[in-house]
Amino acid sequence: MKVTKMTTSESQIGSTAAERFPHLRTDAAEFVVREGEKPWTPEELEKIADDLLTANARVSGELNDADRFLGELLRNSGDGAGDDQADSGSSALEREHELSMINNLRDLLAQNNRALERIDNKTYGQCEQCGQAIGKARLQAFPRATLCVTCKQREERR
Repeated sequence: MKVTKMTTSESQIGSTAAERFPHLRTDAAEFVVREGEKPWTPEELEKIADDLLTANARVSGELNDADRFLGELLRNSGDGAGDDQADSGSSALEREHELSMINNLRDLLAQNNRALERIDNKTYGQCEQCGQAIGKARLQAFPRATLCVTCKQREERR
């Protein structure tokens, strides 16, 4: 079984938000905010983008390590000719856990990349469902948010 690696592009790793998104210096005020909130500042958006880029570098490293470990587990899975059922079950559980972790890392990487794309195309902060502002406080706490609180609550009730 071959495990496909999904990593960030080379241009993302090691770049800063200021380098990657120079438009934030001039366009920060164009990003949507909720009524009563102060407009986004370039520094606020750059901080979020830098945090996402840093997280991507960390998650990419963890994903590579997990891929390598899973590869070793899969290569060694046939070595247990004398293993009893408990050993076989333990090995299967370990492989399942590793696959789950890899899938979670891939999802996190995809969410981070989606947030960075939204920053790049100036739709960051806009709810993907209703088009209203998500809110600065929510995005500062959870920068990968794509839905406003109302739409997220509605989605969770379904």
